[in-house]
Amino acid sequence: MTGAEIIIECLKAEGVDYVFGYPGGAVLHIYDAFYKQDDVKHILVRHEQGATHAADGYARSTGKAGVVLVTSGPGATNAVTGIATAFMDSIPMIVITGQVPKHLIGNDAFQEVDSVGITRPIVKHNFLVNDVNDIAETFKKAFYVATTGRPGPVVIDIPKDITAEKVAFEYPADIEMRSYNPTVKGHNGQIRRAVEMIKSAERPMIYTGGGVILGNGSEQLRTFTRTLGYPITQTLMGLGAFPASDPLSLGMLGMHGTYEANMGMHHCDVLIAIGARFDDRVTGSLEKFCPDARIIHIDVDPASISKNVKVDIPIVGEVAPILDSINSELAASAKPNNQAAIEKWWQQINEWRAQDCLEYDRSSDIIKPQFVVEELYNATNGEAFITSDVGQHQMFAAQYYGFDRPRQWINSGGLGTMGFGLPAAMGVQLAHPDAMVGCITGESSIQMCIQELSTCLQYSLPVKIINLNNGYMGMVRQWQEFFYEKRYAMSYFDSLPDFVAIAESYGHIGIKVEKPADVRPALDEAFKQKDRLVFLDFITDREENVYPMIPAGAGLNEMILV
Repeated sequence: MTGAEIIIECLKAEGVDYVFGYPGGAVLHIYDAFYKQDDVKHILVRHEQGATHAADGYARSTGKAGVVLVTSGPGATNAVTGIATAFMDSIPMIVITGQVPKHLIGNDAFQEVDSVGITRPIVKHNFLVNDVNDIAETFKKAFYVATTGRPGPVVIDIPKDITAEKVAFEYPADIEMRSYNPTVKGHNGQIRRAVEMIKSAERPMIYTGGGVILGNGSEQLRTFTRTLGYPITQTLMGLGAFPASDPLSLGMLGMHGTYEANMGMHHCDVLIAIGARFDDRVTGSLEKFCPDARIIHIDVDPASISKNVKVDIPIVGEVAPILDSINSELAASAKPNNQAAIEKWWQQINEWRAQDCLEYDRSSDIIKPQFVVEELYNATNGEAFITSDVGQHQMFAAQYYGFDRPRQWINSGGLGTMGFGLPAAMGVQLAHPDAMVGCITGESSIQMCIQELSTCLQYSLPVKIINLNNGYMGMVRQWQEFFYEKRYAMSYFDSLPDFVAIAESYGHIGIKVEKPADVRPALDEAFKQKDRLVFLDFITDREENVYPMIPAGAGLNEMILV
């Protein structure tokens, strides 16, 4: 087989359904091999960034690695933002980049860039294939690295001449990498110590992140939390691992988290951190973070433990088997004697809950963005996959669409990538063709990758776009209002397009909504269109802010509530 044909066979062997890509000279042998088979489907995007985000959305919603194919030079550099997005959120992805022929590498050849060098800081690993005989083993290693331990993107850079050379094909049954052996099971002694500390807590908090979802530990987390009856809060990336509708859930924590979640974190005496990395949007000021807490940290990545916050009991390994062990220990051990303290703690939490920090003006004759998200939840019975871009609309989605299951909420948390929402929704829709998929976006973000409306038409992807259009880069404007004395430098869009006309020009349905009374009817009409993309342009309150908010440098107990 040619190297190009071997690449296709490797993808088949790994069970790949879709490859998202854009052709160019350096990968034409591979595209020719795609043309000759039907097992692996290729999705032609309109920009390489769209390919990476679509593969990312596919990966987040399925747990499988997303696969991308781009050409050399600008094809590879256009993919960098999406690779970094996946890296920051630990999303498994294989990115195949074409390269100029081997003898031209280093000659500044046409469309040559050092893809390995450029991507090294934003991948879990990358490979430059120098021999056609190495393709199969490289792909086996790449999928193994991308999907095990702490997942992440892997780049495979392949010179064009190698894809034309011929060799016998044999895909490895398994792979061993001496330098890469991720820990699976936690240390039994540490687990027993953790159980004793958990049982001794009087003001406990369970704090979980995206690692629970990535590690398929949601069922174990639910058992753990309900067995104890302890309050739980989740990061932006962790929403859905524990049901938002469960009374034990305090909602999201952090910069735009709920009052009860942040106050509970600040005042807890035992913090159980599971699959979370203590990032700055969660902790606020590190000096003020959880001042009275003893901390247990469960994470598959040893480099994440005590990186930002020093912990008392580290447990390295995969979330699901570690929680299985903890649940077994709890079931076999005596009940803790702290029920009176726990009841008192819940009384305090319910007092914080009574603040109703997510309340907003429901009598306004202007559409409130929170209202749109609430009505979206009602129209979909909370069952839709929701993607988002980045900004105020992302926070409103996280706060007001109650996610009850894992892999339902798809957003760029770590990198905060505008343009992510629409192509990610394409990947989700392809992975779940019969599901409702909504993309909550804003008028600034949607224009970053709006050309993917063409891809949606080509592949009949009935995504519903919920555009919360306030005429501003909303989160930029909010910060300028709070911290820059309302100097709205470059945050106002005074030349916005007619989004309905744009949607219609791409062959889709466009609906403009300007009154609160029309919000639900428009959503109902959109979701009746089972086989059509609908672009809903909601004209929302121009100056609505996201509350609560923790200013930079403040502690979790120093929220701005109104």
